[in-house]
Parts: sequence; C-alpha cells; structure tokens
Amino acid sequence: MRGVMSSPIEIVPPVPLYERVIQNDRVLSNALAQTLHVTKSELAAAIGLSADSLRKRERERSGPTQRRMRDVVEILNRVSHWTGSDMQAYAWYRSEPLPAFGQRTASDLVAEGLADAVKTHLSRIAVGGFA
Repeated sequence: MRGVMSSPIEIVPPVPLYERVIQNDRVLSNALAQTLHVTKSELAAAIGLSADSLRKRERERSGPTQRRMRDVVEILNRVSHWTGSDMQAYAWYRSEPLPAFGQRTASDLVAEGLADAVKTHLSRIAVGGFA
C-alpha cells in the first residue's frame, strides 16, 4: 500500500531468569516459585531442601539455602537457551535422566549436593562434548 509507513519490528530478548529472581544479591524464593509455577514446598523438594527452608525468612536467607537456590537458577538459566523457556528448562531439570550420572536427573543431583557436577556437565555439552 502506498503511503503506509511500517515501523521495524523490535525483537526484545527475554529477561534472563537470574535478573527476575535475584534482588540485593539474594535469590527470592517467592519470585522463583512464581516464575516456575510451583509452590514454595514443591520448589524446596525440587532443590533438595525442607519446605521450612523456604517458608522461614531466616532460613531462606541462610548461606546454604541461598547457594542451593543460586545453583538451580544458574542451571535453569543455562538450559533455558536450549529448551526455549524457563518452564521447559524446569521440566528438563526435574525429569530428564542424565546418562552420565546413572540416569539421575539434575534435580536428583542438586538435592545430593552435586550441583557443580551438573554445571560442569552442561559446560562440556555447551562446547560440543557428549552427554
């Protein structure tokens, strides 16, 4: 059509998960649970913590709880680039068996305190290694 000006479409990349759930250097369990569409109790179970760890403010802010949540955010952030969304990354985290770890899921490994092994595994895959 003549005379109709079209403006270029601006594609805005999604905001990374960590930018939505970390504030003042703390992972906010409410924001993380909301983003993943789970309850705080479900989130706690998925990351190997007791439900009270995310319900009670002082326990939520403790170093071990924050470390565990930060590990999960980092893992989900890495995987979401491959899966296409935070929700699909969370589904992968909860259900995809990892052959290199005896068919355990990332969730199982994080709950066992092996988040660093999962992150190393993902780094190897990112540079072309085998799962």
